[in-house]
Amino acid sequence: MSLNRRQFTKQSAAAGAALALTGAVGALATAPQALAAEDHDPGAGQDQGRDRGHRLGYGELIADPQGLLALPEGFTYRVITHSGVTRLETGEFTPSNHDGTATFDGPRGTTYLVNNHELKGPRSKWAHPVPLTEGLVYDPAASGGCTVVEVHRDGTVAEWVGIAGTSTNCAGGRTPWGTWLTCEETEDLAGKNGMTKDHGYVFEVDPHDRRANLDPKPIKAFGRYAHEAVVIDPKRGHAYLTEDASGPNGLFFRWVPPQGFEHGRGRLATLADDAGRLQAPKCYDSAGQFVDDLSRAPRIGTVYGVDWVDVPDRDARTTPVRKQFADTDITRARKLEGMWWADGGAYIVSSYAREESPGTPHDGQVWFYDPRRRTLTLKVLLGVNPAPEQDGAFDGPDNITVSPYGGLVIAEDGEGVQHLFGATESGRTYPIARNDLNDSEFTGVVFSPDGDTLFANIQDPGIMLAITGPWRRQPRR
Repeated sequence: MSLNRRQFTKQSAAAGAALALTGAVGALATAPQALAAEDHDPGAGQDQGRDRGHRLGYGELIADPQGLLALPEGFTYRVITHSGVTRLETGEFTPSNHDGTATFDGPRGTTYLVNNHELKGPRSKWAHPVPLTEGLVYDPAASGGCTVVEVHRDGTVAEWVGIAGTSTNCAGGRTPWGTWLTCEETEDLAGKNGMTKDHGYVFEVDPHDRRANLDPKPIKAFGRYAHEAVVIDPKRGHAYLTEDASGPNGLFFRWVPPQGFEHGRGRLATLADDAGRLQAPKCYDSAGQFVDDLSRAPRIGTVYGVDWVDVPDRDARTTPVRKQFADTDITRARKLEGMWWADGGAYIVSSYAREESPGTPHDGQVWFYDPRRRTLTLKVLLGVNPAPEQDGAFDGPDNITVSPYGGLVIAEDGEGVQHLFGATESGRTYPIARNDLNDSEFTGVVFSPDGDTLFANIQDPGIMLAITGPWRRQPRR
């Protein structure tokens, strides 16, 4: 049974707010120079800290002679798709601006990847928009969408359109029934930025059945706002969604299905526009005090109780959803980004909150929402990076995945040097890859179904990479 506010406050006070942390990742305390700082050895110098960090991760990153991707010794990469270079089955170039990605088992040992393309505005703005494939188009004026990539055992690749005519397809999420939910990070109504239909919705894409993607319909029950990511609770059927927006800051949402609704392929598109309940969180601390913004959390292990408040107008025809609440009604967060379902709950990223933070300035948080206890626990807290142009520190987490080798793998969308990095269960961070091509963010970080390959994208110009090497279980300490 979920804790109500009174029960949460009583239990927190009795336990000195030291509630047990759940999830395999544990309390991930990170900050610049965390590898050395976390050694807990007063005599350990910076060099000794780095040596210990190497044993935790995979070693120093080696500059790429090709100028694309720096990796630790023993690791290799190959390019799967490259906008303007590789081509779809129909002959058009791979679209640009790769973003959220998921993997699926394909037929005869192949791997399917569904890849979002974060393209906003009219098609004329982009050299390589998502092609308007007949029957798969929502709005012919829009440039975004997603493609399906099939990687064969022999290394050959095929790619085709999953959905077209959508806008600003940022992250999204894999469903328990084996489809992809692609999210539009925009609030454009018809007539704005050249659009002919309303945008800001979630759409379902089936990588296994092309016919299922014909005549795409938005899942309006999930609301219309600047969607970032979505996960589905396989036990309760709830959907959790993030909003990457500001002025005011965005929200973390819960969608509760209507009574009797059963999930499955294509079922979400059959819902009425107002089906179920779309809700925003209202958090409170161990003393029962309302928390207006997640940046108020002072330290790793902070636990907030969560109540849920119904959204008044989920289709936001006149007022954006986040503006329909007073600041005292709900809890906001700066740049809510990627999510991943694991360990019975949702890992949720708040990318950064610096000068605009109402609480503790930071360069990244990862929270864990436990639906059973109805609590949010701060798992990762990145201190403000003082020198993002220098290699060695991390900031701006975005897409995340839970690693089959323990801990998290995080795609960096910060300032300066861009990385893929890991965070162990005890809180140490370590590098996995560095963008040696440009300063574009990493996106779409996800392991293959067998755990052998880590896929990730460099968003601009749009390159999907497959990374292989001597993966191993990371120690907890």
